Amino acid sequence: MTELNVLIVEDSEDDILLIKRALLQGGFTPHIRQVDQPDTLLAALSEQSWDVIISDYALPNFSGLAALELFKQTGLDLPFIIVSGAIGEEVAVTAMKAGAHDYILKGNMIRLAPAIHREIKEATVRRERKKLEKQLAYISLHDPLTELHNRTHFSSELERLSNPKYSPVGIIVGDLDGLKLINDTWGNESGDNLLKIAAGILKERCPDNATITRIGGDEFVILLPTASRLAMEQLCRNISQDVDDYNRATPLGEGIVLSLSMGFALAELNTTDLNEVYKIADNNLCQEKLHRSQSNRSSIVQTAMKLLEARDFITEGHGDRLQALVARLGIALGLPENKVSELKLLAQFHDIGKVGIPDHILFKPAKLTAEEFAEMKRHSEIGYHIAQASPDLRLIADFILKHHEWWNGNGYPLGLAGCSIPLECRILSIADAYDAMTSNRPYRQALEHEHAIAELSRCSGVQFDPNLVDKFIEILGK
Repeated sequence: MTELNVLIVEDSEDDILLIKRALLQGGFTPHIRQVDQPDTLLAALSEQSWDVIISDYALPNFSGLAALELFKQTGLDLPFIIVSGAIGEEVAVTAMKAGAHDYILKGNMIRLAPAIHREIKEATVRRERKKLEKQLAYISLHDPLTELHNRTHFSSELERLSNPKYSPVGIIVGDLDGLKLINDTWGNESGDNLLKIAAGILKERCPDNATITRIGGDEFVILLPTASRLAMEQLCRNISQDVDDYNRATPLGEGIVLSLSMGFALAELNTTDLNEVYKIADNNLCQEKLHRSQSNRSSIVQTAMKLLEARDFITEGHGDRLQALVARLGIALGLPENKVSELKLLAQFHDIGKVGIPDHILFKPAKLTAEEFAEMKRHSEIGYHIAQASPDLRLIADFILKHHEWWNGNGYPLGLAGCSIPLECRILSIADAYDAMTSNRPYRQALEHEHAIAELSRCSGVQFDPNLVDKFIEILGK
C-alpha cells in the first residue's frame, strides 16, 4: 500500500467515504483532511505537504473552480482532480482549461486511483524538470566557484541600470592581487580558496541592492544603483578593512596574503552609457594597482621566506654553510665581487620554491615515489615564479629555475647540458651536493669528508662540471 496525503475539498461525508474507499481499492493508504471554505483550504495548503488535491465541482458556499484558482496562486505543483456527481463535457473542458489535471464522475470512481498514480508521476517529472531548468538558469548567470554573478549577468545589469530611475549608478572594480603567483606557488586550489574568501567579504559587506559579479579570473565588479561618492568611498574602506582583518587572523602557515585593489567611478546624472563608467572605474583600478601590487608581491615573497625558514629545521645552518662554500669557489675562479654576491644570494634562496611542496613529501624519511619526486621537482619552477615577483630576487630567478640541471643533460626542468647551464648553477650544484652529503638527514647519517669528495669525483662529468669539481676539491684541500 502506498501512503497518500489527500486534501479533499468537499462538504459531504458520504462523498468523502466514497473517495476513501476508491483510494483503498486502488492500493493507497489515504491520510485525509477535508476542507470546504477558501480560508480553510489556504490554511491546509500552508500547514502541510500534500500528494493530491481532490475537489467536488460544486459546494454550497464554494466551488471546484474557485478552489483551483486559489491553489494556482500558491505556486504549488500538485495533481488537482475534480470529482463530481454530474458534470457535462463542456464543464469538464472548462475545468481542464482552468488547470485541473483530470475529472472523475462519482459513478466511475474506479478511474480515481489510476488517475492519481499517473498525475503524481507526471508532477514528479515536472518538478524535476523545473528544478533542472532552475539550476541551468542559475549556472548561466553565476560563477560556479564563488557563486557570484558572472559576466553575462553583469552585461544585462549594465543595460537594466541604464534606466534613469537608478541614477546615479556607482561601479567598483576590484582585482585580486598576485593571484597568478599564488597559483604558481601554492597551486590553483589555494588561489581558488582565496577567490572564494574575497567573494565572501564582498557579499558580506555590500548592501542588498548591490550586484556583485566575477567577470574574469581575478576581477570583481560591484554595481550600486542610486549611489553616492561618499557611500562608495566608505564601502571600499570597509572592504579593505575586512581584507586586513582576514590577513591578521589567518595563520602564517597557510602562506597566503589576501590583497584586493579597487577603483571606482560614479555615473553622472542622466548618464546612460555605463560601459564608459565601467572603463573609468577600471582605469582607476589600474592606478591603484601600480601603488600596491609590488608591495603585495613583496609580502608574498616575505611570507614564502618565513615559511621556508620554519621548515628548515632539518637543515639547520645549511644556508650559511652553502653561502660560504659558493663564495670560496667563486673567488677561486676569479669572479667579480658582484657575481660572488649573486652566488651567495642564490645559495640562500635557491630552494624558496619548496614552500609550494607538501610537507609529507618534503620531510619524507624514505625514498620518494616517482609521483612524489615529480611533485618535488616543481620547486624549481615555483621558486622561479616567486623570485620573479621580488625586485630583490629577480636577478637570480633564472638561476633558481636551472639549479638542478645536470652536466650531461639529465637534470630538470629544462634538460640543459654542459656550458648552457649558467655558471652560477654549476657552482651551486657542487657546493649543495657536498653540504648535503656531509650533513645529517632524516633518512641517513652524514658522510665523511673523504667519502663526499669521492662521490663528487664519481659524478664529475655526469651531474657536475668536471673542471669545477676539480677546483672545488682543490679549495677544500686548502
